[in-house]
Amino acid sequence: MRAKFKQAQLGSCLAIGVKTKRFRDPVLPQKRYTTMSTTDHNFPPLTEKRRKTLFPGPESAPEMEFVPGDCPAMLSVEQVMRELAMGDAPVLIRAEAGAGKRVAAQRIHQMSIRRSQPFVALDCATLTVETLNNSVSSSFRRGTVLLEEVASLTPDCQAKLMKVLGKSVEEGAVGGARLVFTTSRDLEAEVSAKRFREDLYYRISGVCLRLPPLRQRREDIPQLVSFFLARYASELGRPLPKFSANAERSLQDYAWPGNLRELQEVAKAMVVLGDESHVLGGLRGLSVLTGGRVTDRVSLKETSKAASREAEKELILKVLNKTRWNRRRAAQELQISYKALLYKLKQIGVEEYGA
Repeated sequence: MRAKFKQAQLGSCLAIGVKTKRFRDPVLPQKRYTTMSTTDHNFPPLTEKRRKTLFPGPESAPEMEFVPGDCPAMLSVEQVMRELAMGDAPVLIRAEAGAGKRVAAQRIHQMSIRRSQPFVALDCATLTVETLNNSVSSSFRRGTVLLEEVASLTPDCQAKLMKVLGKSVEEGAVGGARLVFTTSRDLEAEVSAKRFREDLYYRISGVCLRLPPLRQRREDIPQLVSFFLARYASELGRPLPKFSANAERSLQDYAWPGNLRELQEVAKAMVVLGDESHVLGGLRGLSVLTGGRVTDRVSLKETSKAASREAEKELILKVLNKTRWNRRRAAQELQISYKALLYKLKQIGVEEYGA
């Protein structure tokens, strides 16, 4: 069993891809999303037509809506989500905290034949055996059930979930509901530390979707900012604010450790305060804007290095996307060794993405 798990660590979970398995459900009509250019720093307006294109489904909007992206990684994620929506197999969504795991789960539900049925989200950190039993009796009958941060389940709840899943999990829905799991933790490490059941890990990790962090989809930041500014201006009844060109560049250069959730809060603060210097001053490690200019000095040498690194990163991600994150094939196409590719992935912070 230990050797089997070691092998699973290397390839049991595909990055924006699924196991080769034909889903039995009828294929739904696929709707293509129009993409927006982000070649300049002018944030595109969010029209009512685009809003309806983004959210055609349920009556109640999620806390943080799904916004289609332009970057290669997100275009692949959207394609795989459409494929996943056609089936019933349990899905494990892996991403950093705040990267939009719940939104991705709800989007899969919206595109599935279950879209008219309930979407229920359960916080695994607060579940007890009793509440899990109650949820199994009520929520697991139809629709989609999302179990958030599955690594937070207590040992007793993990045992209960194993009983619920049984052998039927590999064949499709459980008790009539489609199950989706999310985690921001390294489940393989949790299993090795004996904090997470190994048999449960294999039950839920057959089909895996990895979401990129916001720092790896900078092309999407303009339309995300535009969307959240428009959303909060409408909700709070305030004028639609606008960031200066320097502030827009700073937002795209920022590392976003809190991912989409942090960006959402920045947009909300901008709507409420209307002062970008106060809003940007609260971001960790971001240069404060003074008089429309960034206070830090700019080095031409460092700028050239950064541009070179960014070009290399874009090429690597493009080839990985082309090979559906088969890193050995990508290394061949890039004409570098597999070990060199792994090192470069670690350098740009995406060594886990696509594992």
